[in-house]
Amino acid sequence: MIRLEHLTKRYRHKGQFRYVAKDVSFTIPRGESIGLLGRNGAGKSTLLKLIAGTIKPNSGRIRRFANVSFPLGFQGSFNGSLTGAQNVRFVARIYGHDTEDLVEYVDDFAELGNAYHMPVKSYSSGMKARLAFGVSMGIYFDYYLVDEITAVGDTNFKKKCKLVFDEKLQNSDIIMVSHSVKSLKEYCTAGIVLEDGRLRYFPNIDDAIELHDENMSRR
Repeated sequence: MIRLEHLTKRYRHKGQFRYVAKDVSFTIPRGESIGLLGRNGAGKSTLLKLIAGTIKPNSGRIRRFANVSFPLGFQGSFNGSLTGAQNVRFVARIYGHDTEDLVEYVDDFAELGNAYHMPVKSYSSGMKARLAFGVSMGIYFDYYLVDEITAVGDTNFKKKCKLVFDEKLQNSDIIMVSHSVKSLKEYCTAGIVLEDGRLRYFPNIDDAIELHDENMSRR
């Protein structure tokens, strides 16, 4: 499980503080794939980064009693001066994964060819996405964090991504941000609605979608 303990995260917007989380204590259970809903600007992507540990809260803490991924497809942590393969080696060491095994897996999965051994700063956004998705799929996590991205690239590559992703979810859970109700219903059983710095959990994703729709209609 993942436990949020008195978590507060705010940022300044047009001279005022806006809260992603305001003294939130909350437990995200294991064994549920969860859709995270909220209006634009509510802080859904920021909350995923907090859970992943890629950004820090203003106060409080997040305790992780499971292996939690970085946001799926997240490219911001790559070092542009290093090659794709060198970045993969770095990630492997951070997560305690066999280095050469991950390098070989991502090489095969991402289909970057010779570019795999070129600096990431020379990559297009699509190439970076392939690299990031490959790294995500090459490491086992109890929770996969998904921010709108479930597949990248051309049609055949998207099919491959979906097959591998679906296979991972046989033994792992996801926390997914998506504007697609279809995707949320396909992948998620439960839901969390983020509104004004508060989280509300629903064991049924349909109930979370209903509350989110009500919130959207009010403002």
